[in-house]
Amino acid sequence: MNPDGAQPADETGSSTGGTGGRRRIVQVAGTLASAALFVISILILYHVIGELDGAEVKAAFARASGEQIGLALLFTLLSYLTLTGYDWVSLPEVTTRRISYSVAALASFTSYAVSFTLGFPLVTAATVRYWVYSSVGLGARAIASLTLIAGITFWLGMGLVLGFVMVVLPQAAATFSRLPVAMNILVGLGIYAGILAYLLLVSRARRQWVVQGWVLRFPGVSVTWRQMALGAADVCFGAAVLYVLLPANADISFATMVAAYVFACLLGIASHAPGGIGVFEAVILLALPGVPREALVGALLVYRLCYYLLPFILALLLLGGRELMIRAGVLQRQLADAQHADHPP
Repeated sequence: MNPDGAQPADETGSSTGGTGGRRRIVQVAGTLASAALFVISILILYHVIGELDGAEVKAAFARASGEQIGLALLFTLLSYLTLTGYDWVSLPEVTTRRISYSVAALASFTSYAVSFTLGFPLVTAATVRYWVYSSVGLGARAIASLTLIAGITFWLGMGLVLGFVMVVLPQAAATFSRLPVAMNILVGLGIYAGILAYLLLVSRARRQWVVQGWVLRFPGVSVTWRQMALGAADVCFGAAVLYVLLPANADISFATMVAAYVFACLLGIASHAPGGIGVFEAVILLALPGVPREALVGALLVYRLCYYLLPFILALLLLGGRELMIRAGVLQRQLADAQHADHPP
């Protein structure tokens, strides 16, 4: 990265080969680590599920009350509404073109609903965003930058919430992390140190970096604060979806739920499994031993339905309906042009 925004030096010859070789090693190592994490998590989940009574799991699923499901759907709606703000506050940083909130909301909602389910968010989310934003004239570079900035928003929110729980509520975090209180505080301070370093970075007058010819302009401090607020709200709403589905007698604080939720999300993302499936459930089952396993599995199933499956189906319907409307508009214009050519004034 070049913090001065200068064009990258020529990397031909042996340096290019060395850099390419190191990059391939990192990519292979990352892929192997992700695969190993996924396999280990699936084995843990298989072992845990194998000890469960199938009939009791079904009963736990059926025990979710209408009020619990209603609250879960409400918090799901609030979470995805917050996600639409990711694109809305970031668009002015990547383009001077005026993009309506309705377009930004559609692109943001559908990109996250699809990427949450299919995994590989940088690829899947960017693809869906391109599908929507290219129709209003936004270029590929701007869309790629927008996807990256929105991803930074997500990580800032995760860090802000997890750091708060670790520092301010270390005892609640210890229920999940199994670490001494002092260690939780140190971890939280380390997270906040990373956030502070990022704030110092974006507070510089020149925030434009060039990565192999690709210009990336980080948002300023004011936008970053809004990103952090949106990210933190999104994480809390997402954790609330699962929290309200826990059985009434579960002795789990919301702070503990948030800490476990964030860590499960992080490992799910690292695994590159679609929607973090298997990894997320394994972490939650291990992190909340105080909740009866059958009831917790039932809650996780309803959570998957509310937070992943239903938004995914809605996103596909919205994308499909929008494509049909665009095609119908094109056909209508073509017919109008043909009629105008047949009957000139």
